[in-house]
Amino acid sequence: MMLDGVALILAPRLPVDEAGGRIATTHALVRVGREEERFTYAPILIKNHEAVEHSATRSTLSGTLEAPWPADATLEAGVTPRSTPPMTRSGVALAHATRVLQALGHGDEKGRAGLIDRQRQLWWFALNGPQLPRFNLSTYDVLYATRVETLRAHDAWLHDGGDFPTSPYWHRECLECPYASHCERELDLLDDVSLVRFTNQEQQSILREHGVSTRRELAQLNPTLVRTSRTRPPVDTPSVTTIEAALAKSFDKLDELIYRARAHRWNQPLRIVDAERMGCARADVEVDVDMESYDNATYLWGATVHVRQAVDGITAGYFAFAEWGELNRDSEAANFARFWRWLSELQVRCDQTGQTFAAYCFWAQAEDGAMNRAVHHPLNDGPTMADLEFFRHATPSRWIDLHDVAKRQVQTEGPLGLKVLARAAGFTWRDENPSGEASMLWYEIARSDRDDANHFRQRLLDYNEDDCRATRALRDWLNGPARELPHRDDLGWPA
Repeated sequence: MMLDGVALILAPRLPVDEAGGRIATTHALVRVGREEERFTYAPILIKNHEAVEHSATRSTLSGTLEAPWPADATLEAGVTPRSTPPMTRSGVALAHATRVLQALGHGDEKGRAGLIDRQRQLWWFALNGPQLPRFNLSTYDVLYATRVETLRAHDAWLHDGGDFPTSPYWHRECLECPYASHCERELDLLDDVSLVRFTNQEQQSILREHGVSTRRELAQLNPTLVRTSRTRPPVDTPSVTTIEAALAKSFDKLDELIYRARAHRWNQPLRIVDAERMGCARADVEVDVDMESYDNATYLWGATVHVRQAVDGITAGYFAFAEWGELNRDSEAANFARFWRWLSELQVRCDQTGQTFAAYCFWAQAEDGAMNRAVHHPLNDGPTMADLEFFRHATPSRWIDLHDVAKRQVQTEGPLGLKVLARAAGFTWRDENPSGEASMLWYEIARSDRDDANHFRQRLLDYNEDDCRATRALRDWLNGPARELPHRDDLGWPA
């Protein structure tokens, strides 16, 4: 069918790439051009996950199912490909299909590939450039070559015996691997450098080539020398400077990896700034906000109110605004409008009584995205985008992202998540399994007609309340005990 130039091929069966020893599967192929006597095609995959997320500065090509060709796509501002494991796997699969098509003589020279997400939205990506570093063609080529080399070494071992040809190393897929604990025990005993989040195999190999094979050895490197080597030529002497300067050429964020290794050595978060600069802005009335979503729609907005002293008309405690019925754009917008009216009335009351006000969240990108989505489906009595922007940019600040505050002040050995930081601050969740993934399972039961639906609704409310309480605990910690943390430039960690 590709030889005939069919415009749209559904459920294609691609021939084997004999030279490369690979075969690819896609859900569709669309004709995108012609080179000499051959038509060229771009692959499309259909996946049950989100493909993009909000971005203030980036854009992504958006297509339609009615006209699934990149030439008919339009640039949608404010979105960028997600960096989640599902999206990375899908991107690698698209790169794989693109290379197979190219090997068969039907590949698109621009490396265009499409993905239809769970919202039935088609997105187009260009895989042949430096963008999309997690799954562009260059990244795929390295992954593919590594796998081929590993398989050949394993075949040789089966035939000739000797030492097993591979050894474990940590990478992102370990997060979802059922055998990860087995490998991690071995890696932990070795204090293997791959355990420092997040490096790829190529970077780990470069570290080992320069004599850095453990977290301890990485922690001993000098991040100041890394930074200065980028601004002036290194001194060519057989000193530690040579190591940092050489490694800095291969790592954009080598100093960050060093600090993560140091956080592991200390076995706790570290300070980035001087103690007197630690802290977060406070107010007379503080509101901690958290939301819960399912299938890219928000069904719950929760908030805890804390007051420094009793004020008439302002009630402390937890407040929840939930939609347990059909969840669609109408119900999502209506529920947010109820939450917004409550929040607005609280701010008005603070202004009337002379109380300062601040609302806090952790990782505002999530809450802001949910707010934007709700107002893009406007209601007669709901807020507008202008209302949101006025709230977000008020002076003094009334909408504070604790993630943004913490990332400038606290160094961890891995992701800077609320669960990590709040636990470091001494906070514990009431639920034994507090996670966003678990909450989605609870929500499926909570909206059902099962006898225990009400139990899971309350479980979700408790979980949401604890997330709100966790942000307050983090704020209190940043303004007090966190000032006693070791500084990340201090090498005096315990033995």
